[in-house]
Amino acid sequence: MPDQPGDVTQLLLEWSAGDESARERLVPLVFDELRRIARRYLNREGREHTLQPTALVHELYLKLVDRRRVQWRNRAQFFGVAAEMMRQVLVDHARARLTKKRGEGVAPRSLDDFWGLAEKEDEDLVALDGALKDLAVLDPRQARVVELRFFAGLDNEEIAEVLGVSTTTVKRDWRTARLWLRRQIARQ
Repeated sequence: MPDQPGDVTQLLLEWSAGDESARERLVPLVFDELRRIARRYLNREGREHTLQPTALVHELYLKLVDRRRVQWRNRAQFFGVAAEMMRQVLVDHARARLTKKRGEGVAPRSLDDFWGLAEKEDEDLVALDGALKDLAVLDPRQARVVELRFFAGLDNEEIAEVLGVSTTTVKRDWRTARLWLRRQIARQ
């Protein structure tokens, strides 16, 4: 079997060019990595979460199938987009659960809770999502760095490739974004 990252990139390019069969050939190559990303998300969610990694990947697949005119460039970009879409599925799920449980409202939390190993609750994800959206208004690239590193698990080189910037820029954006997010969540 040829090199998997190269295969993934080639299939993404073929899919972008309109070859729907490329998407079907892509799924087996990326499924395990997407489950790993889903597992990372769900581990941060805590044990009470009702979604399983495979179900989250299936939700993602349905969103990807509906997505039209995406110009896939490479494997790193694909996993970055996939991570963003998974985060949105989980945020939507968390909001629905919060609405059902409490009616509305989310208690603020420290950003340190997000990067610790403690169990996470729906409020954590919703609060972080809100802070990331605020950051995206001020600095979209910094928000994207957080998303790609924290949620997708991409390393600095992969993030730099996805964003078309240097690894030094990625490191600087990560440090700045973390500080900003801590302050933002602390004010809530």
